[in-house]
Amino acid sequence: MTETTSATPEPVEVWITGIGLATSLGEGLDANWEALNAGRINVDEQRLAPYVVHPWAPVNLETQIPKKEQRQMEAWQRIGTYAAGLALDSAGLKGNKEILSRMDMIVAAGGGERDISVDTNVLNAEAKGNFSPGFLNERLMSDLRPTLFLAQLSNLLAGNIAIVHGVCGTSRTFMGEEVSGVDAARIALARIAGGQSEIALVGGSHNGERKDLLVLYEFGDYNLKDKFAPVWARKEHTGFALGSAGAFLVIESKAHALARGAKPFARLTSVVADRAKRREPGAVTATLEKLWSSVGPHDGRTAIITGATGAEPATSEERAFLEKHRDVPVRASGTRFGHTMETQFALGLALAALSISRGALFPAGDSSGVEIEMTQAPTQIVVVGAGHYRGEGMALVEAV
Repeated sequence: MTETTSATPEPVEVWITGIGLATSLGEGLDANWEALNAGRINVDEQRLAPYVVHPWAPVNLETQIPKKEQRQMEAWQRIGTYAAGLALDSAGLKGNKEILSRMDMIVAAGGGERDISVDTNVLNAEAKGNFSPGFLNERLMSDLRPTLFLAQLSNLLAGNIAIVHGVCGTSRTFMGEEVSGVDAARIALARIAGGQSEIALVGGSHNGERKDLLVLYEFGDYNLKDKFAPVWARKEHTGFALGSAGAFLVIESKAHALARGAKPFARLTSVVADRAKRREPGAVTATLEKLWSSVGPHDGRTAIITGATGAEPATSEERAFLEKHRDVPVRASGTRFGHTMETQFALGLALAALSISRGALFPAGDSSGVEIEMTQAPTQIVVVGAGHYRGEGMALVEAV
């Protein structure tokens, strides 16, 4: 009788092979990289005063989205669909129907946008006492266009991407502010590493130039007001400056990438997530320390890109974690791009992969001492995401 043994399968290496960035600093990798190295920051302190926002840089939408499709989308959907197209272009997949037909898609998204003019008219009428029985139903039925309700569905971004770009594998949409971005990356990586998928489009989009969002976050005193300051310099005037951005990545197994002749920007090694009991002082610091230990081994050329918000007390507790690792260069994406909620983690992953592929970490964004310069090329970058209200996560991005 012959005895047989089953060999343990080799772990699946996962590569980042495409990056799509459409942000307040510009469109595409070169424009964003140039702006980062030049120290440019695009903020608007006037249009939505007293709130500070990072407005989306103008693009020619028709290069990625047919005009007829744009009419069915709100701004956040156009931003995301545009960035997804850039990621597919970057990966050399645009128009490849065979691969696109089986490409998985995992999107981090918030709720859709409201019709501000209708909301304003309703509220003004109520304030003036013109609010007879049935008024609200009458106004909603006559003033709101039917497609607005579709645009408010969080999974419509994935639908737009499928229609416009032909990404027609499985589709998942995660909601839950910053941590939804962590889970989108975590699940995508787990599916490819586990052999359930070969290639996936992962990311999200955010329109930070929305009066309804600013009102919502003002109730929690989360908005940065009056004057811009870097994330680490907001102790006296706390809060986040909302940003508009789309960030998508194409990730795939090494074998799949090699088979189609694709070159990697970087390797996505691990993604871990947790949820601290925020009512306990120091919980965020302790949770981030635990994630740091579990995300993977760190070598001597490690950097950190964090989505730190500027809102308290989360930012102070995250800073306490960073103080324990003062020898590791840190960059806060929120200083350069604003806070993009669901998109912030994907943005961090994109910046990490871009930095590794360019052989340098972009310059520090402030003079607080938290962000030190890095003269060597980073071989690994840890992306940190601590939500303004809940949820923590980390990812390890490494050179191939």
